[in-house]
Amino acid sequence: MAGLRRRTLAGSLLTLVVAAACSSGDDGESGAAGEAGTAAESSMTAPDTTETTAGSGTSTTREARDWTPDSVQVEEFDVPAGSRPHDVAAADDGTVWYTAQGSGALGRLDPATGETTETTLGSGSRPHGVILGPDGAPWITDGGLNAIVRVDPSTSEVRTWPLPPGAADTNLNTATFDGDGSLWFTGQAGVYGRLVAGADEVEVFDAPRGPGPYGISATPEGAVYYASLAGNHLAAVDAASAEATVLEPPTAGQGTRRVWSDSQGRLWTSQWNAGQVAVYDPADGEWREWRLPGEDPQAYAVYVDDEDGVWLSDFGANAMIRFDPETEEFTSYPLPSDPGEVRQIHGRPGEIWGAESAADKLVVLRA
Repeated sequence: MAGLRRRTLAGSLLTLVVAAACSSGDDGESGAAGEAGTAAESSMTAPDTTETTAGSGTSTTREARDWTPDSVQVEEFDVPAGSRPHDVAAADDGTVWYTAQGSGALGRLDPATGETTETTLGSGSRPHGVILGPDGAPWITDGGLNAIVRVDPSTSEVRTWPLPPGAADTNLNTATFDGDGSLWFTGQAGVYGRLVAGADEVEVFDAPRGPGPYGISATPEGAVYYASLAGNHLAAVDAASAEATVLEPPTAGQGTRRVWSDSQGRLWTSQWNAGQVAVYDPADGEWREWRLPGEDPQAYAVYVDDEDGVWLSDFGANAMIRFDPETEEFTSYPLPSDPGEVRQIHGRPGEIWGAESAADKLVVLRA
């Protein structure tokens, strides 16, 4: 596999709504972060609100949910002290999973009762990311164990896939499943890799430009992209060759931290250093960027909901932010706890969940 080093191992709300300044480019050149540029022509469209019933040949129009601040309910749930929840995954059955990075466990919240249970993952565990797999189970990237971990949602049985001996201390971050059911993951020390579906094998590859791989996401078609925080770029991963191709955002030194795909396969990213949200469209190679409101925005997490609304956590404002791609406006929802420090966002229809690492709480916004 040319160009790759491969290692394997079997086994009442205050609100702020603002029109956003936008910059764009397709050649990687840009001015200073936060400066407004001339927007390139874009194929950005509003989320499709037409639903078709299979076999019926008919369609119905679904009214968009009301995310105006007066209509949104915000609720927090305590988790055990010292858990320092990092990432969160909201399951279809109502369960909310979270990584308890401070206690080396996977947590499970029942929002109906507020009760939590935590499953210890092993000695030295420092879990970072958690996602729900095609099997309905939570899958964890554990930096302390340097391993991929799966917890059975029924029995709480823990299964671990250590990274190969030559890939020690990779600082595992996040994971996603591609269209073939393989799990891809990032390591901030300068690697990305996968657990091949059905092969029970972990592969690790050296990232272009070294340290930085952080967030990762798959498009509806199963294509994989990861964000490089230290490397200041987005990368597209070819599943067949495992080669990663660097995609340069317009703003230099932006600190691309997390990434999430929308329903059309466009990649939305949070830019930590620049305080911006950006979108890359693989169809035409175009970028667009918008600076978050406020004097010192710090865009950490990004998530795209089922209506293609874009959510971010802003450490600078201690708030959750919703960006409307159609109107190019931001709406800010201050967090009840200060500081909250939401490091990852997930959701299900009508609900947006965040893990407040500084407050030992989970927070939910309900339309």
